[in-house]
Amino acid sequence: MGASPTGSVARLKRTEPGELPESEAIRLAQQGDATAFERIYRLHNRRVYSLCLRMVGNTAEAEDLTQDAFLQLFRKISTFRGESAFSTWLHRLAVNVVLMRLRKKSATEMSLEEVTEPDEESDGPRRDFGGPDLRLSGSVDRLNLQRAVDQLPPGYKTVFVLHDVQGYEHNEIATIMHCSIGNSKSQLHKARMRIRELLHENLRDKARAERKAAGSGSGGEE
Repeated sequence: MGASPTGSVARLKRTEPGELPESEAIRLAQQGDATAFERIYRLHNRRVYSLCLRMVGNTAEAEDLTQDAFLQLFRKISTFRGESAFSTWLHRLAVNVVLMRLRKKSATEMSLEEVTEPDEESDGPRRDFGGPDLRLSGSVDRLNLQRAVDQLPPGYKTVFVLHDVQGYEHNEIATIMHCSIGNSKSQLHKARMRIRELLHENLRDKARAERKAAGSGSGGEE
């Protein structure tokens, strides 16, 4: 995915080659050791890239965001105090980088909460969209699901990706997102409901197009 973000940083100390344990790599990287930072990059870059890709849906942009995240890490690693798992701390940093990019993209758009959601912190919305209950795995092809996820507001998308894709627990998401566990659960619930709504809309549009095509075909026969 390109060169390590440490490549452009001058006058760094370097340890002897070898596979450092993560804890030692963190300690040395905090002292400005380039080899230790590269070790951290190798340990975590794939998962950070996966997180970025899930959130933005574009490989080139995900690569760019991954590099930005590790540049931020290089600048801020000295502030890591071990109060949470390093991977959680790093992913919080990466999420912030991605959200900043997403907010710039959608600066003129009103959030979904502003236009549709009352203050329902605990339970989230209760809606019945009609038709069969679509599960978020198995019954819906992955392309349509990804399209629905891509349409989520940044906050919804982040929690959905962290929980349902990356496998984080709500207490970990609360740490990453600087929110309460209840808020994480509420956002996930709303994200799932919004995805179901989008998937139902997709099915209705498809059925409507098929009926229109069938009608056009029969109407053209002599």
